[in-house]
Amino acid sequence: MLDRNILSILAGHIKEDLGIGDAELGLLYGTVFALFYALFSLPLGRLADGWVRTRLLSICIAIWSVSTGLAAMASGFALLAASRLGVGIGEAAAQPAGTSLLYDYFPRNRRGLAMAGMASAIALGLGLSLVLGGVTAEWWETRYATTGAPLGLAGWQFAFLVAASPGLILSILLWRMKEPRRGAMDGVETVPDPHPFRSSARVFGSVVPVSNWFMLWRADAGRRDWLINIGGLVLIVLAMTGVALLTDSFSPRPGVVLGAVTLNPHYLQWLIVGIGAYALLNLGQSLRVADPPVFAVVVSPSVVMAMVVGALQSVINYGIMGFTPLFIMQEYKLSSGETGILFGILVTVLGILGPMISGPVSDWAHSRLGGKGRLWVVIVSLGLSPFPGIAAYTATDSTTFFVWFIIHALLLTMWLPPLYAIMFDLVLPRMRGMTFSIYLVTYTIFGLGIGPYAVGLVSDANGGQLGMAILSVFAVSPVIIGILLLMGRRLGKDEALIQTRARQAGEPI
Repeated sequence: MLDRNILSILAGHIKEDLGIGDAELGLLYGTVFALFYALFSLPLGRLADGWVRTRLLSICIAIWSVSTGLAAMASGFALLAASRLGVGIGEAAAQPAGTSLLYDYFPRNRRGLAMAGMASAIALGLGLSLVLGGVTAEWWETRYATTGAPLGLAGWQFAFLVAASPGLILSILLWRMKEPRRGAMDGVETVPDPHPFRSSARVFGSVVPVSNWFMLWRADAGRRDWLINIGGLVLIVLAMTGVALLTDSFSPRPGVVLGAVTLNPHYLQWLIVGIGAYALLNLGQSLRVADPPVFAVVVSPSVVMAMVVGALQSVINYGIMGFTPLFIMQEYKLSSGETGILFGILVTVLGILGPMISGPVSDWAHSRLGGKGRLWVVIVSLGLSPFPGIAAYTATDSTTFFVWFIIHALLLTMWLPPLYAIMFDLVLPRMRGMTFSIYLVTYTIFGLGIGPYAVGLVSDANGGQLGMAILSVFAVSPVIIGILLLMGRRLGKDEALIQTRARQAGEPI
């Protein structure tokens, strides 16, 4: 999260130096990163289910750290986009492999706390990205205000280099970390995958456009499968074309230069979302043919609804986090250093406190009500959080903003541990990496891929009014609560059916 989110605190400096708008920043922060993060999470999630997870994490952390450092060399949109692409590919293994490891370190009755630990680490990374990015960039600019900076680096470029450094050390430590026994905590026999890399490559080939047709042909897909695939592709192309034309008319933007090519940023945005949506369709078809046990479990209503809730809430979370530092600097005239320290420390403390409250509380609720106990923690958190959020982003002074934001952020950080615990309790151990990858694709493409872009779009169309633009993403909150209430009616049945479905599909349990 340090490497991923540092772009948000450096956004003002980057806009000034490179002459790009809020919509383009949304593309960099969300959509460009999201596509490659989502696509590569699928094969890497499959690899996490069959290979040494500690080694996989080590390699991928090194990749995303080097890619973060690449942004320091950027003098235009293209190299920044390449950097974000690399960060996305590297980070794609982090949550599938990390979640799978945590579930093999913690028993079922402690997994709310385990997920709270992961959520707290996310908060720590978010906070560090703001503090480190803001303070480092400001210090560098002040230090070399009257003399030429080494290598001609601007403050924001130097900040990217600093952010890249810790990951390289961490990758060495993870290479030496002991791999736990898969499934031991659940007492579930896990058959080793004799060819994990071949399985991973097969997953990648089955979801990437064009190569997926070869995989369908090899699997002797019937007419129905081909009709679903081609028909789905046509519908996605039509939908993305319509949305691209609509957003371009709503907020016209100059083209962005990618090498020798100049592209309309709105067309680029929806092309990327469309590729992600088509990859998700391909994945579903591939799983149904190649891995019926995973497909049978993942398409259970409760798991699907949990994934949709996570995706919709990510629209809100990433829309807020992508632009709140810039909002504070513009609205309340704080410097990047002041904003980084104040907002960064606040995000860190609240991001740790919220999950550490909700994790144990959800474990307690689960011991009394089962999965529905954890679900009620999610409903309370997400049902109440928009109200202090509205008060925060309409505040006329920074003190009022921070008071309301504290309440808003505390509630907003409490949903992740119980929702993740619900979702991963509904799947068997050898399915967790792949399940998280499917979830990751869903929330990345439709949450991270749309949230920051939507905020930037509304901001550009309304003369840079970021407060109103950030508030616009709360429009999905009523839909989230409706889905959670429906999920409550189904959850008990899916909890009872999980092992039955797996047994019927031939999964060893």
